[in-house]
Amino acid sequence: MNTLYKNIHQEIIDQCKEGSQKAQFQLYKLYYKAMYSVSLRILNDEMEAEDVMQEAFLSAFNKIETYKGEVSFGAWLKRIVVNRSLDYLKKRKVHFEEVNERTAEIAEYQMESRELDAKVLKQAIQELSDGYRVVLSLYLIEGYDHEEISQVLGISNSASRTQLLRAKNKLKELLKGREIFSYN
Repeated sequence: MNTLYKNIHQEIIDQCKEGSQKAQFQLYKLYYKAMYSVSLRILNDEMEAEDVMQEAFLSAFNKIETYKGEVSFGAWLKRIVVNRSLDYLKKRKVHFEEVNERTAEIAEYQMESRELDAKVLKQAIQELSDGYRVVLSLYLIEGYDHEEISQVLGISNSASRTQLLRAKNKLKELLKGREIFSYN
């Protein structure tokens, strides 16, 4: 099979396409931790993230024939995990705020740059509301742009930008007054 993207695990992927359960388990072990982390950042619930992982891998293995190698296998799988995670959020009835011209004019203030303790930052991100946390995670951690976020979440581009801005501001507010320096 000629693909556009050369995967380092292409042999295992090909074996999965042939129905090998051993290869499926190998692929699962290779990608589980990274995909679980993606889901956990979106859902902020370990049990739900675990459920999403099971469903996402089952879906990936059932649809592996549709993987054409146009992107890395990890990116293809990550898209499935993100979509499954967002489906779980929709079941929870997470609401993303639509914006009007007045709310779009929220000023972004600057906070001086400092080294952050990763654990404190991670905890603060987990304290964000689902809507803020999802947009922040998709944009800053997963590398989605606002156009992709708006398509995936079914919100406008400006709503995505506003959610991100509000999430950043809320995160700054949560981090104020906490011991956030890293002493080396």
